[in-house]
Amino acid sequence: METGSLDGTGAPADQPVWRRLEPGLLRVRRLLLAVWAGVLAVAAGLLPGLFAGPAWTACALLPPACAALCWRLLERNWRSWRYAERADDLLISRGVLWREETVVPYGRMQLVEVTSGPLERRFGLATVQLHTAAAATDATIPGLDPAEAERLRDRLTELGEARSAGL
Repeated sequence: METGSLDGTGAPADQPVWRRLEPGLLRVRRLLLAVWAGVLAVAAGLLPGLFAGPAWTACALLPPACAALCWRLLERNWRSWRYAERADDLLISRGVLWREETVVPYGRMQLVEVTSGPLERRFGLATVQLHTAAAATDATIPGLDPAEAERLRDRLTELGEARSAGL
């Protein structure tokens, strides 16, 4: 095998190096699923039970059953998210059934934001939001480590300024 065809990561030079999201994002989404399933189970069992009769309290089983199915789907969705930095653009790939790959050229970036809500901060996560001149190419990368999000923001801002200087 030629070592000249490899970059420093061991991947072929023409192949992007994909990065995954933090596992904390999956924990946050599963926590929200459990909370909402609990709230809906109480509402679905209590309200029909009070107004339509005790047999209708069986409706409380529907939200947890749906949550059990969604539990696995959340993991599949989380595993589908990845991003890669290339020489001229950023790739973001996601989706299980319908794959979606977004290519954001560095020279088209106008604003790179790092946001972190209270729940994200509690789980040590941040989201990078990319804004471009065309709204169709705006992109988001959720579930990043805050240090990685800041590094990515600084790198993308630097590359965006360097690439847009010739425009």
